Amino acid sequence: MTQITPINPTFVADVNGVDLRNLTEDEFTRIYQAWLEFGVLRLRKQPLNEDELQVFSARFGPLEEIPMGRLPEAARKKIKNRYVTQLSNIIVDGNPIGGLGNSEAAWHSDMTYVENTPPASVLLGIEIPEQGGDTYFADQNAAHEAIPDELRHRVKDFTIKHDAAHTSVGKLRPGFEPFEDPREAPGAVHPIVMTHDETGKHALYLGRREWAYIPGLSLEDSEALLDELWSYAALEENVWRQQWQPDDLIIWDNRRVLHRRDDFDQNARRLMKRCQVLSRRDASS
Repeated sequence: MTQITPINPTFVADVNGVDLRNLTEDEFTRIYQAWLEFGVLRLRKQPLNEDELQVFSARFGPLEEIPMGRLPEAARKKIKNRYVTQLSNIIVDGNPIGGLGNSEAAWHSDMTYVENTPPASVLLGIEIPEQGGDTYFADQNAAHEAIPDELRHRVKDFTIKHDAAHTSVGKLRPGFEPFEDPREAPGAVHPIVMTHDETGKHALYLGRREWAYIPGLSLEDSEALLDELWSYAALEENVWRQQWQPDDLIIWDNRRVLHRRDDFDQNARRLMKRCQVLSRRDASS
């Protein structure tokens, strides 16, 4: 029987009593509703292969494909599943087998720099270092509630331009030119306060602090207001830490939470497999 056990009263829950390789429609419905309710779900002891991870993740919506255009032909032939991204610091034959390496990843939401932002991310732990590499989640519903009324009123009609040029570890993405002024950053513009399209609840939607800009303000005023908003984004009482075990699977609502990752020893091995669920608007366009 599917058991939903809240870790915090309204944010993060454990899901027990299910095997994601043999999931019934009723079980998935319970998981989906719990995901909307708690924002982050953890399912332990889920030894999925890449195809099984893809099948489960695709129940949440269409999946992003790996950007094959950047890969040489030899690397393409080694890909087992084009919908499963490898996040790893492991080096094989002098080449990294995945992205993001072992550096610290700053607070962010995934792919907020695109017009139709993804609703869900699914991450499966395979190889886990003894220390470091923990993932933290911050509840942006709670962050919205925490900001003072005056600040909430001030930003209710403001937007943020979300930088598309840099990764969550601060590296320039292939194909982008470096720049010094956040106003020059490429990327989509979204409201500072998001209304969740399924729950109707409000959340701060800040994306990533670095290279962000609030259109219509001077750079100085934009930086000051962003600093003020970010001071409420990851209050200790609204943050949960995931200490990974092999075969842990985490699903988070990318419209509601920020996440970040600790760094870890480059000599330790860390391998995660991720599926990115895209907006259904992308699939229908």
